[in-house]
This record gives sequence, C-alpha cells and structure tokens, in this order.
Amino acid sequence: MSDWIAANYDLLRGVHILAVIAWMVGIMYLPRLFAYHTNAAPGSELDVTFQAMEGKLMRIIMNPAMVVAWILGLTLLWHRYNLAGHEVFTQPWLIAKLAGVVFVTGWHHYLAGARKAFARGENKKSNKFWRATNELPFLAAIVMVIAVTTEFGR
Repeated sequence: MSDWIAANYDLLRGVHILAVIAWMVGIMYLPRLFAYHTNAAPGSELDVTFQAMEGKLMRIIMNPAMVVAWILGLTLLWHRYNLAGHEVFTQPWLIAKLAGVVFVTGWHHYLAGARKAFARGENKKSNKFWRATNELPFLAAIVMVIAVTTEFGR
C-alpha cells in the first residue's frame, strides 16, 4: 500500500487539492446563501427555494468534498510520517495546517447546524453576521496554503 501511495503521491495530492477547492467553495458560498435567506419569510416560496439550495450544497458538494479532503489528507500525512517519522508532527507549518483544518471542519459543522436551524425557521443570526463570517474560511485557507507551500519553521 505504501509503495502504491508513493507511486501515486502527486495524483493523490492533486485530487486532495481539488477536493479542498470544492469544499472551500461550498463553505464560502453557504454563508452568502444564508445572508440572502435571512430576508425570506419562513414558509415562503423563497424560504423553500433557499432550503433546497442550501441542502443540496451541503449534501452534493460540501460533505463529499470534506470526506475526500480528509481521507486523502490523512493518507498524504501517513505517507509523510513513514518518510520522516514523528518529527513531522512537530513542524510549525504542519501544526498551522492542522489547526486550519480543525477550524474549517468545525466551521463546516457549525454551518450544517445553521442550515438545520433555517429549515426549522429558527435562524437567530443577521444578514450582517453571515456576510461577515463568510470570509473566515478564506483567511484560514491563506494560512494553510502559505504553511504548506513554504513549510516554514522546517
């Protein structure tokens, strides 16, 4: 298995990057949908339309992309660990990357809960909140990409 991963490392890394892109697109678009959804009256045609859009975004794009990104990310990390040993986990760049992954995963789950609240007609957040927070994943992405591409502190 390890030999197969080594032989296909670049392909796995490329698919991982594509999964992360799809995940990040969804995780930045969903709060924008929520911002517009706050103006829809619960039970209205617009509310139902937004619920359908938000649900499909989560089920068809965000959830599968997150799963693929995690599986391939762990696979790539396992391969790197096999090459470098335990010290890979003490690298500042990897710690920054993993902190970003934990944040983005937590944010994903927060958004999933918010989507369910909208579906129940119980959104408590404002249009302004959703517009402001949709930038958070991008800030995390900047940190993660710089960490991985520069491998700072190595």
